[in-house]
Amino acid sequence: MSAANVSRIALGALGVLALGFGGYELLDRTRPGDPTEVALWLAGAVALHDGLLVPLVLGAGLLLGRTRLRTVLRGGLLTAGCLTLLALPLLLRPGKPDNPSVLPLDYPVNWAVALGITALATACAGWATRRATPTEGPTSDT
Repeated sequence: MSAANVSRIALGALGVLALGFGGYELLDRTRPGDPTEVALWLAGAVALHDGLLVPLVLGAGLLLGRTRLRTVLRGGLLTAGCLTLLALPLLLRPGKPDNPSVLPLDYPVNWAVALGITALATACAGWATRRATPTEGPTSDT
């Protein structure tokens, strides 16, 4: 058996153990009835990811065509989309909570900062990709 197969099996086993631990913690630490609510929330997150985020990123990839920066831009868009989905409950929360220590931060500003950092990292990766890829020009064979 090759080293790649051994590492795949080890990573798969580790993933199964992590899933088992997460399921145990979910059932052990939630009140009766809450696992159903958590399962519905998780199903909604999967539906948003697979039904909205992935088609948008694939559509953006199609619109970008066969540019050299296509992969970098799609990665940046996917990261921004995931950040938005994670921040959505905090961005859409109704008003200020009764207890100011529950949600103490300015989440819209922090979300915008995270998107700005993502855009900057995407731009840097695109710049590095353009510099690493040789430009096509006339060849000496013609």
